[in-house]
Amino acid sequence: WGLRREYQRQYPQGSFASHVLGIRNIDNVGQGGLEQCLHEMIRGVDGHRVMTRDARGIVMEVAADRSHSPKHGQTVVSTIDLLTQIETERQLDALMEDWKPIGACAIVMAPSTGEILAMASRPGFDPSDLLEVPDAAWKNLAVSAVFEPGSTFKPFIVGWAIQNNVLAFDDMIDCSSGIYRMGPRVLHDHHAYGALSVEDVLVKSSNIGMAKIGERIGIESLYEATRAFGFGRRTGIELPGEVSGLLRPVNQWNVYSLGSIPMGQELAVTPLQLITAHAALANGGRLVRPHLLKRPDRVEQDSLTSSQIVNPGADVQSVLLDSDIAEWLVQQPMKQVVERGTGKSARISGVPMFGKTGTAQKLDPLTGTYSDKAWVLSFVCGTPVESPEVLVLVMVDEPTTPGVHYGGTVAAPTASRILQFAATRVRSFAISRLTTR
Repeated sequence: WGLRREYQRQYPQGSFASHVLGIRNIDNVGQGGLEQCLHEMIRGVDGHRVMTRDARGIVMEVAADRSHSPKHGQTVVSTIDLLTQIETERQLDALMEDWKPIGACAIVMAPSTGEILAMASRPGFDPSDLLEVPDAAWKNLAVSAVFEPGSTFKPFIVGWAIQNNVLAFDDMIDCSSGIYRMGPRVLHDHHAYGALSVEDVLVKSSNIGMAKIGERIGIESLYEATRAFGFGRRTGIELPGEVSGLLRPVNQWNVYSLGSIPMGQELAVTPLQLITAHAALANGGRLVRPHLLKRPDRVEQDSLTSSQIVNPGADVQSVLLDSDIAEWLVQQPMKQVVERGTGKSARISGVPMFGKTGTAQKLDPLTGTYSDKAWVLSFVCGTPVESPEVLVLVMVDEPTTPGVHYGGTVAAPTASRILQFAATRVRSFAISRLTTR
């Protein structure tokens, strides 16, 4: 009966945020990203018209009682800030060029609300050109990569220990001159530390100091802490393909776990889980659900009504730490990590910031032991130090350039540059809201 009209998605911003947006296939079905997760809400309902035609195909009658009009789908308004997304991807591309890892990702989050301001994964793809996309490019590492968090995990354990009164802010921890026997296991620090303050256990990233804090907490409470900060379960963000990470049941933990878990080993997390847990430190102790959908009451509505906008649902929050404990972690040890610790390379003049580095060995699948050649490097940082407004996490999987690699040298500079740009954008949001009221 003539030509059939087909629709094709247009991507005016090219490849930017491709893992967040996803694509629509030739059958108009969402695949990946928000397209897949929200397909039923945004696709709408086709109209239906029953007609009687004559032998020549001419419409003779329309059965109005058996026909119905099409219904439009809802509108999606994301939390992504386009300029922050572009800068994040630009910085991530530069990192890929400099260090040539097999993969990397970056996330920018507002810690008080859980809004994702930017999310990028490499390798990536252009949704307008899908002819030759490598398999690895389809994977959004921000929600599907799992890795041992290493030292980025340590502030959670220190906070939990203080919260449960087995550790005090001003305690001194004997780090045994860099060698400590823990049951059948011997732990080593990079330096022969003696007695360190709790702050310096984090600043200098002492594994022995963390193991001794783990002994104070005990296995049951250590497991409770790990679960409370959101590890071992999905965050619930509006993206397909999110994994829960790897966290063994507590009945499989032993004396090795008391030493390994506090230093960020023996569990695997996703980048999104990790930055969400750090958001709880930055916002005063509340674990909030990360989300990519802007709430209707935060959308500048022109012709749209609240019912036409997809709602991200109710906030899921739980209080993990007293606010004074969370604030101390951010304003003291994590600030000092950047000032004089393993994150010094992230310092930017005029930008007050805090952070924590992570340098974790990967398991060798052939030997089942830690590799001395393959590493996952990470850095999480935020600003300002008092009442943080923005967090950034950069994760780098296995750099292949020659030399020794650390989270503080590979991931930290990129994260701090993204943070500097994102902080400027967040301040511009606040100024805009003030001037439009």
